[in-house]
Amino acid sequence: MLNMAVRENRIDGNVSGKFYVDDQCIDCDLCREICSSCFGRDEESGSSIVMKQPETQDEVALCEEAVNSCPVGAIGDDGE
Repeated sequence: MLNMAVRENRIDGNVSGKFYVDDQCIDCDLCREICSSCFGRDEESGSSIVMKQPETQDEVALCEEAVNSCPVGAIGDDGE
């Protein structure tokens, strides 16, 4: 079973909102490949971050795919 992202461990570079990346990220680039419009790389932490919350249904679907595809469960969808 995959780990689940923890809101309290979200990386500071994430924008506020539902989706976020926490400190379990291994910088595999998969989320950025799935949804490059919402995920980016934070050079300071050396990991992925949510640089923009999804604005369309297509982006929401891609972010949900990224959540389900993350090999370490570092992407959460319970943020505020």
